[in-house]
Amino acid sequence: MNLITDRWIPVIRQNEKADTIAPWQIAETDNPVVEINAPRPDFQGALYQLLIGLLQTCFAPEDEDEWLEYWQDMPETKALQASFENVAFAFELDAKNTPAFLQDFDLPDGETKAISALLIEAPGGKTLKDNLDHFIKRDQINQLCPSCTATALFTLQTNAPSGGVGHRVGLRGGGPLTTLIFPKAPSASLWHKLWLNVLNQEDLEVAEKIDARVLPWLGKTRVSDKGQITSPSDVHPLHAYWGMPRRIRLTTTCEDAVCDLCGKQAEKLYREFRTKNYGTNYDGAWLHPLTPYRFDPKKVNLPLSLKGQQGGLGYRHWLGLSLQDAENGDEAAKTVQFYNTERGRAFRDHGSASLWCFGYDMDNMKARCWYESRFPVYYLNEMQRNNLMAWAGELVNAAKEVVKMLRGQVKAAWFRRPEDVKGDMSQIDAQFWQATEADFYRLLEQLATLPADTRMAPGKIYASWYKTLERQMLRIFETATLAATPEDLDLKRIVNAQKNLRGKFYGSKTMKALKAKGTTEEAA
Repeated sequence: MNLITDRWIPVIRQNEKADTIAPWQIAETDNPVVEINAPRPDFQGALYQLLIGLLQTCFAPEDEDEWLEYWQDMPETKALQASFENVAFAFELDAKNTPAFLQDFDLPDGETKAISALLIEAPGGKTLKDNLDHFIKRDQINQLCPSCTATALFTLQTNAPSGGVGHRVGLRGGGPLTTLIFPKAPSASLWHKLWLNVLNQEDLEVAEKIDARVLPWLGKTRVSDKGQITSPSDVHPLHAYWGMPRRIRLTTTCEDAVCDLCGKQAEKLYREFRTKNYGTNYDGAWLHPLTPYRFDPKKVNLPLSLKGQQGGLGYRHWLGLSLQDAENGDEAAKTVQFYNTERGRAFRDHGSASLWCFGYDMDNMKARCWYESRFPVYYLNEMQRNNLMAWAGELVNAAKEVVKMLRGQVKAAWFRRPEDVKGDMSQIDAQFWQATEADFYRLLEQLATLPADTRMAPGKIYASWYKTLERQMLRIFETATLAATPEDLDLKRIVNAQKNLRGKFYGSKTMKALKAKGTTEEAA
């Protein structure tokens, strides 16, 4: 299968019918494609990234004028097809003695693994040996169709977690977050969803020649068995879209059977692959255009890609994912920053946008959960952005302080010696963040519409947030501590914990400042 010329990407068209397309068909105007229809959420995110990478590599607009031209009118499918076919030679999935998509150029030996090992959540070798595959069983996936195989291969290479000695992580680190700008219009085509995340040539260098500096599988693998590293200066900037940390070569197949993942009949399916450790070791100041990063203010440590984390993605992450969280050093992805400062101006007349964030929560090589969320984004001038970052930061920081108080006092109500208890209290945090989320976004919407010369946020914003934090904190405490049967309750301990909780809340400098701002009218 050739990933450029063959039809292999599952999609939904405007008439709500499922279809399978080649990449260039994203620009068809007759019954256009509106969404990808992958069998798994991580595949959905991976296919978006693959298509954005193709557009960025082969069809990047010269400047914002050309970008806007193709936003208003999709390119001719023949033009897009011709551009993509320039790299078709590099996108063969099952090539013999020639480069194959995201596979080691020359891998004559190595360990043979079942095709299911391409899936990030698949149990590892030690787990299988020790018979510990309790939740994700072995032998559930024995054969994959070419479409699922190609997508699994890209998903693994772009998200690659640690995989044992010498099995390298992706160039963004294991399990990175990806953030994509998304048009809110329900009728938006897949083309528009992708095109909104493609940078101009003047903002991301184009490749004069497509070779191994861009697509690493076109040349000999940059192995790392002797400590060699691959830094951004060693390759082309577009390499970030096509990182290949794992040494893999597809091997055995079977004929005419049903794919164990998508359930579709295929003439050829893959059962095994060959792999070897010490592939490309990405190190240095890598910045993937679709990923937010944490920067060291002292500029001592390298940028660290933001990862999925236990508890999921919520409004406490909004600043760092959509703008900038100066307290943590978190900054939005390059494409998001470009929307905030430039592209949003042109897009503002074409409807609003949102931010789609997704990624794995990894514990080393173990996938704990897949998370994805949608956040609001606003096109604002520089002064408005600075105001919103400051105001939103105040609200989030107040909430962070309250959730610590709440967690500590629930623990004190539950246990006689809470300091000796090491149990997981994350469910209390999750309840609090979820309970206050709607109010946060309601207030954020009001803050985002204020004029640039607004010196202080309206007092009613702070007053509303203060009441929200107080109300939800007490409600969650009572629910968590009074849910047991009466004979199991230690009411004295609960009453004391609640008294301490109120004392900490009302005595907090942060909460006093929030209340004071809520009772002060905005300066004229």
